[in-house]
Amino acid sequence: MLRRLTVENYALIDSLSLEPDPHLNIITGETGAGKSILLGALGLLLGARSDVSAIKDTSRNCVVEGTFDLEGRGLEDFFEENDLDYAPQTTLTRIVTPAGKSRSFVNDIPVQLAALRELGTRLIDIHSQHRNLILSSEDFRISALDTIAGNGELLSQYGAQYKQLTELARRLAALREAAEEGRRNEEWLRFQAEELTAADLRAGEQAEIEEELAVLENADRIGEALGGLCNALETDETGILSQLKNAETALTHVQSHYPAAGEYAARIRSVLEELKDIGSSATADSERIDADPARLAKLSGRLDTLLALQQKHRTADEAELIAVRDRCLLQLAAIDHGSEAIAEAENALQKAQEKTEKLAEKLRKARAKAAPRFAETIRTTLTGLGMPETIFEITLTPTTLGRTGADTVEYLFTANRGAQPQPIEKIASGGELSRVMLAIKALLASRMQLPTIVFDEIDTGVSGRIADAMGEIIAQLSATMQVIDITHLPQVASKGGAHFVVSKQEGRTSIARLTDEERIGEIAKMLSGSTVTDAALRQAKILLGR
Repeated sequence: MLRRLTVENYALIDSLSLEPDPHLNIITGETGAGKSILLGALGLLLGARSDVSAIKDTSRNCVVEGTFDLEGRGLEDFFEENDLDYAPQTTLTRIVTPAGKSRSFVNDIPVQLAALRELGTRLIDIHSQHRNLILSSEDFRISALDTIAGNGELLSQYGAQYKQLTELARRLAALREAAEEGRRNEEWLRFQAEELTAADLRAGEQAEIEEELAVLENADRIGEALGGLCNALETDETGILSQLKNAETALTHVQSHYPAAGEYAARIRSVLEELKDIGSSATADSERIDADPARLAKLSGRLDTLLALQQKHRTADEAELIAVRDRCLLQLAAIDHGSEAIAEAENALQKAQEKTEKLAEKLRKARAKAAPRFAETIRTTLTGLGMPETIFEITLTPTTLGRTGADTVEYLFTANRGAQPQPIEKIASGGELSRVMLAIKALLASRMQLPTIVFDEIDTGVSGRIADAMGEIIAQLSATMQVIDITHLPQVASKGGAHFVVSKQEGRTSIARLTDEERIGEIAKMLSGSTVTDAALRQAKILLGR
C-alpha cells in the first residue's frame, strides 16, 4: 500500500506531501482546488505519459515520489525478473525535466517506463470519473468476467496458443504469396537459371582471363624484353654471366695475397646463382609465350560473355552472378516443392486451430459458469444501493477466435421492472453507471487482491441514502485494502478513517489532514455550503457518530 506520496513542481503544486491511512482515506475540497491534479501526479508516478506543460516552474525538475509497503504482496519475482533490488519498503520516483525528458527509478535504480507501468498496475488501481465509460469496452467486460472466473492460467495458455496460431497463419500466407509470385515469374526464372548455369561460372575466372589476355595482347613486346634479358646474361664472351665468372676466377687466384678478394668472390658466386636462375626462368617464359590468335580470340569471347552477363544482371563480378544463379535455382525449387511446404503449413495451422478452439471452448465454459454468479452478486449489491428492480445479466455470444478467446461479452441492464434489459453502456444513467461500477470494482477488488484502490468521485450522480450505502461499500473494501476516495458527498466522506482536504491559495494547491474537530466542520460545510449552520454541524456529528 501507499505509505507516502510527495509531489514537487507539478501543475499547481509547488510542494506537497501525503501520508495516507492503511484503510479508508477521504479527500475533499472545492472544485478546482487541485484534487484531479493530485491524481495526475499519482498517475505520473505509476508510468503515465509525461507532459512538460504540467511543470509549474520551468527552471527546475518536476519530481513525484511514492513509498509503498510491499510486505506479503509476492512481488519478489517481479523485482528479480527486472533486475531490481526488492525491499519491503520500496520507493518509486519519477522525474520530468523542463526539457521534457523523463526518468524513472525504483529504489534509486533506473528503470524503463514499461517496467514502472507494470509495477504500477500491481500496486494501485485508479478509478477516475471517466472510467465509468469503460463498461462500453469489450476488453474490460471480458477481463472482469475472467477475473471472477479465475481464468488467469487458462488465459495465459490461450494467449500463447493464439500467438502461435497467428504466426502460423502469417507463415502460410507468406508461402502462398511466394508461390503465386513464383508462378508468375517461373518462365523468366527458368530462363535465367539455364542461362547462368550454361555459363559454367567460376569465381575468380575473370581476373585470370584478364591477366592472360594482357600477356597475349603484348606477346611480341614481352618476347623481345625476355630475349634481350637472356642475351645480356648469356652471350658467349660479352654476356654478364661470362664476365662475372671470369672476375670470380681472378679474385679467387689473388685471395692468398689479398684476403678481401675471397669475400668478393663468394658474393659474386651468390649473384651468379641468382642471375642463372633468372636466365633460366626468362628462357622458359620466352619459349612459353606465344602470340596465339586462336587463344586470344577464345579468351576475349569468354570475357565478353562474363561482362555481358554482369551488365544484364547488374552485378560486379562472377561471385555475384553465381549468387543470382543460386537464388534463381532456390526459387525454382520452392516453386517445384512449394505445394509440399504449403501443405505442411496448412496441416500445422489446422492443428493449431483445433488446439486454440479447444482452449477457447474451455474459456467459454468457465465464463458461462461464472457469469450467473457474477451477475447475482452485482444485483445484490445494486439492491443495497437503491436499485431493487435491477436486472443485470451477462451474455456470451460465440464469435471468431480473437486475442481473448471466441466470445463477445455483453452486460445487459435495466433498473425498471418490466423493461427489457439492454447493453448497459446504452441505457444506464450517470448515477446508475456509478453504482454498477462500484459494485463491479468491489467484487473485482476482493479477487485481485490489489493493495490500494483510488476512487475519483465514483459516487457521481447519487445522493442521500444511496450515497450512504455507497459509502458503506467503500468502507467495507477498506477493511482488507487501502482505499483513497475523492468525494463531494458528506455521507461518503463521513465513513473515512482519515480525512484530507485539498485547498488552493494564491494559485498553489496544498493538502492537509483534518483533526476530529476539523472533520466536523468540513462535513458540515459539505452539507450546507460555505455558511455552516448549527443544523449542519449537528448533522455532521450524527454522520460521524459523535
